[in-house]
Amino acid sequence: MLIVVSPAKTLDYESPLPSQSYTQPELIEYSQALIDVCRQLTPEDIARLMKVSDKIAGLNVARFAQWSEHFSFENARQAIFAFKGDVYTGLAADSLSDEGLAFAQQHLRILSGLYGVLKPLDLMQPYRLEMGTKLDNPRGSNLYQFWGEIITDKLNEAIQAQDDHVLVNLASNEYFKAVKVNQLDAQVIT
Repeated sequence: MLIVVSPAKTLDYESPLPSQSYTQPELIEYSQALIDVCRQLTPEDIARLMKVSDKIAGLNVARFAQWSEHFSFENARQAIFAFKGDVYTGLAADSLSDEGLAFAQQHLRILSGLYGVLKPLDLMQPYRLEMGTKLDNPRGSNLYQFWGEIITDKLNEAIQAQDDHVLVNLASNEYFKAVKVNQLDAQVIT
């Protein structure tokens, strides 16, 4: 069984990490292409596109400027520990054993506007780029066009590693809309 969830808007890059285990995101070259687009945006552009305050827009201009293709604990942390929304509070990732983290790494995927698909232990740098953002990019006028079949292909790779070929969708409509459901090699439970 593979479970997909949405990211959270709230991030935590301050609290101690309960694990030093990590993996690298698999779609960095695509993330870099989006970062290149986002670096051209002014704070006003970001405030308008993302419907956020001037303060949050300024924060994201700085995040896009600081983003690096090289991920380490100096500039990133594991996705499962970085996100702090209701889903992640419910997961109680901070209390998972090594075996629990290994299970999550195999069976959980986080859909992301910037990273496409993250495994729980994938390092990620702080960002805000929601999947529904209408952002002109090299592949279209929004992130659904940008990600195209890439997210679906990555999910199918993960599904092939499962015994039962079942995908449980716990992601929001905004994020799951990025998945080409008719191309999934799995029974989808919503």
